[in-house]
Amino acid sequence: MSEAPSQRRLLIGALGTTQILAWGSSYYLPAVLAGPTSADTGWPLPWVVGGLSAGLLVAGLASTVTGRLIQRHGGRPVLSASSVLLASALTLMAVAGTYPVFLSAWLLMGLGMSAGLYDAGFSTLGRLYGAKARSAITTLTLFGGFASTVCWPLSAYLVEAYGWRGACLCYAAIHLFICLPLHLFAVPSVPRPMIDRPTDRPRATVPTTGRERRAFALLALVLTLAALIASMVSVHLLAVLQARGLDLATAVALGALIGPAQVGARVAEMAIGRNRHHPVWTMLASVILLASGLGLLLFSLPLTALALILYGAGNGIHTIARGALPLVLFDPQRYAALMGKLAMPSQIAQAAAPSIGAVLIGYGEGAMLGVLFAVALVNVALVVLLARLARSGASVTPA
Repeated sequence: MSEAPSQRRLLIGALGTTQILAWGSSYYLPAVLAGPTSADTGWPLPWVVGGLSAGLLVAGLASTVTGRLIQRHGGRPVLSASSVLLASALTLMAVAGTYPVFLSAWLLMGLGMSAGLYDAGFSTLGRLYGAKARSAITTLTLFGGFASTVCWPLSAYLVEAYGWRGACLCYAAIHLFICLPLHLFAVPSVPRPMIDRPTDRPRATVPTTGRERRAFALLALVLTLAALIASMVSVHLLAVLQARGLDLATAVALGALIGPAQVGARVAEMAIGRNRHHPVWTMLASVILLASGLGLLLFSLPLTALALILYGAGNGIHTIARGALPLVLFDPQRYAALMGKLAMPSQIAQAAAPSIGAVLIGYGEGAMLGVLFAVALVNVALVVLLARLARSGASVTPA
């Protein structure tokens, strides 16, 4: 159909907008609101930040169910539910008078994150476009890369104007009046014949051959270790840089290099990806860049800026590879359900990472960086094994 390209652009634009707002009002929210929340309520700052860990744990535990729902019913109902869940969580957070209520809001937020962040967006695109979803997934990550850039200043403005509780209510209204209509009207429904195919039954949503099971196990481990690295760095990077003698302003300025590096690398991959290279090479490039950046950060303080640029570039294209690689390693018709299964250990690792990092920093910032560098090197080896498995016949035609 001639209108298909315009419908596809409309869908990606809508999902890109909702991804920015969903990430900014959930995962990136404590970066701005944690301090004001702790100061206003008297709750210890680690308790306030711990809400995010609790939410990520719930998101991980719910991800398998989310994937199955998208596999069977398509993304529209699940993404729409995410808007309602996030709005409800933010409203509950705004009225929380006790810490248990605040924590309950984060648990509800976890359900919304499971149904509304990258994995749900990728699964929606994979469900609609199958093996041809790679370019759509790449474009979606370009939008998502601006979540902190857009929402950190917005959150700061809202806190300044209305307080942290008012900021939560404003974000709740955004989800109900912007994100929910976009999900309802821009995300197409899945045709009934697609829903009823045997490949979409629950028993068909797991790897079926020995080679597929090995590829799935390797990919799940790669994604989990990468999530552990990303979460630990995002929470503790400023503390690590300050422990190395940098003042806060310098540390923030250096940390700000990661965002543009992520987006720049995604743009480059998008251009190179037009040559239809296998996404396992994107994954290999991502883990090599991550290991290089962490190695420089560990061993060379004068090259901190270059280290963070390399790390940001690796993290940026890792997101693309995470969405695109399952499309070619497994049957695209099982993509949504498989993404849900792959997401669970990764999100649990994300939830645990801040606490693990805090323990490691207790032994010195070099201890945390040393462990992260070692983990990154292990990931390089795992992706090499995955690439060999893909070359031996585990993959289908690249998207």
